[in-house]
Amino acid sequence: MEKNEFILIRKFIVKLGKMLHKYGTPAFRLEAYLTDVATYLGVHSSFIALPTSLTVVLWSDKHEDEYNHAARLQPGEHDMNALSRTDELANRLLAGDVTLVEAFRELEAIDKMPSPYGKLLTGLGFCVSTGAFAMLMGASWQEMIWAGCIGLMVYLLVLWSHRSKRVTLMLEPAASLISGLMACAISRYLDPGINIPLVVLSSIIILVPGLALTMGLAELSSRNLVSGTARIMDAIMQLFKLYFGAFLGISIGFGLFGENQFQVARSLPEWSTWVAIFALCLALVVIFRTRAKHIPWTMLSGFIAYGATVWSSAYLEHGLGTFVGAFALGIYSNLFTRIANAPATIVAMQGLIVLVPGSKTYIGLNSFVSGQDFVQVEHVGQETFLILMSLVAGLIFANVVLPTKKAL
Repeated sequence: MEKNEFILIRKFIVKLGKMLHKYGTPAFRLEAYLTDVATYLGVHSSFIALPTSLTVVLWSDKHEDEYNHAARLQPGEHDMNALSRTDELANRLLAGDVTLVEAFRELEAIDKMPSPYGKLLTGLGFCVSTGAFAMLMGASWQEMIWAGCIGLMVYLLVLWSHRSKRVTLMLEPAASLISGLMACAISRYLDPGINIPLVVLSSIIILVPGLALTMGLAELSSRNLVSGTARIMDAIMQLFKLYFGAFLGISIGFGLFGENQFQVARSLPEWSTWVAIFALCLALVVIFRTRAKHIPWTMLSGFIAYGATVWSSAYLEHGLGTFVGAFALGIYSNLFTRIANAPATIVAMQGLIVLVPGSKTYIGLNSFVSGQDFVQVEHVGQETFLILMSLVAGLIFANVVLPTKKAL
């Protein structure tokens, strides 16, 4: 292999790895994908992916050329638009449709690409997703509206965090603290009797790291022990920061505005649950920056995950219905890769969010610390553990029954 060719290959692989890491790709998928690409390009490779770093080792057949690269990276955001375009570019390169030089230039263009939906639609997505989650948790129409309004405030903080490192470090506790204060003020002056903790949870649900916990457990199950442990600990710390901020905000709010007397609202009709699933999936399309051609697939994934869980819960106990939901989601995601030739992550993310493992963990933490439940959930600790393990087991079983054709 010529030295110039090796330099081009290593530059492309390093850039590709950093971009996929930025888009929130789990360690075991990232390492497998980069290994496949490096093998096809004719170099030997070894990769170590962690939530905050990436190590790349490349060498030629006879070790004429060797290259080591270690980079300190920040955990990225889920960007399904950029992930899809990056995967398509890699496929075109491997098919010989573009050269390495052209592929590297296109990678840089994808890396600088803004959200296809803009800030206004993304803010609306935050508002709709928080309101839809409140509906899924059994909130009243008024509580759903208030959760959406506070969720819009959370989005403004997220925008601010993109411009300030100090705000980034304090995003979770600051968002939950302000949400708690606003919910108490709403209960005092606008809508007495609302379920304040439920409104607060719904308004910050986008920040609750349920998906990160699931990804961490999946990494541990694939023997990526360091990455999985680091991701789980990071998720637990985020959860603690969110809970402390909410606890402090509600405490200060009660001191300023007085405690409210929670009044149980009338239950919404059963059909509203499916409306909430539709609204939540549509909002996640914007938040995850899903490409237009993948929107029908991602919308359907939420209904499949939730529908399979609800149907199986009539026959299985203790949250094991989540296993069936995750299994159905895994089968559907792997079918998606075969039909659309795109990463399974694009549709799997929405289904996992609909299965809401993070909210169960938050509820369990609230029950453990304060001894109070803000929704009626029995054996919440056991159910939380079973939900997380059922999600991972369901996806593993799905990969055994119908293996994916892509590492991503």
